[in-house]
Amino acid sequence: MKLQEVVAFLDGFLNVSEIQDYPNALNGLQLENDGRVRKVGAAVDASEPVLRAAVEAQVDLLIVHHGLFWGGLTRVTGPVYRKFHLAITANLAVYSAHLPLDLHPAVGNNVLLAHRLGLTELKPFFLERGACIGVAAEVRLMRDELVRRLEQTLQRKVWMAAAGPVEIHRVGIVTGGAGAEVGKAAAEGVDTFITGEGPHHTFGLAEELRVNLIYGGHYATETFGVCALGEMLSQKLGVPWVFIDRPSGL
Repeated sequence: MKLQEVVAFLDGFLNVSEIQDYPNALNGLQLENDGRVRKVGAAVDASEPVLRAAVEAQVDLLIVHHGLFWGGLTRVTGPVYRKFHLAITANLAVYSAHLPLDLHPAVGNNVLLAHRLGLTELKPFFLERGACIGVAAEVRLMRDELVRRLEQTLQRKVWMAAAGPVEIHRVGIVTGGAGAEVGKAAAEGVDTFITGEGPHHTFGLAEELRVNLIYGGHYATETFGVCALGEMLSQKLGVPWVFIDRPSGL
């Protein structure tokens, strides 16, 4: 399959041109190769170890959530040079999708995590940069049961400020690093907010807002979208795919 055809499909499927994002996200194709796609890789981050693992797996198109330019404008020296030299020498293309992948209704991180938790009748939630990037659901569920499901899904212990009701009635999900916005989540009417991580002060803030605040890990909550996209592309193109797992523990 030709790289530009794959990129055109991804740009349209993810609605990349219409979704506002952080400036350094640079959604879309970030680094091209010689124009061929024979094996797809998926990863959360475009770090040097991830790129090296992709090259070793003979991937020629790597789809990531956090792209090559996440740190902003910088000199192409040291580790930055090594990354680009590695990818270009190995003919590895890199495609990044941040908020377009978070909010997608079929392969989005938030929708997929909600489905894994058994949540249904999802509603748009958490307006950010002109779009609702999260999902919310009305439930009648005990807090401990939600935590059990989340830990089973993420395969790790989660952190919680158990400051809201024991019986949950409305839960909101925004994967990644939205913990600092617990006040915004509470203002949208949830009594339980699931995200990846957040700063120290959010513990006290959750207690004051009387909201259950649950951190499942930034990395752990954002593996779903890239994996779903990789699998979908594999089926569409008839090529193999692989998940490059490089958990941060955060």
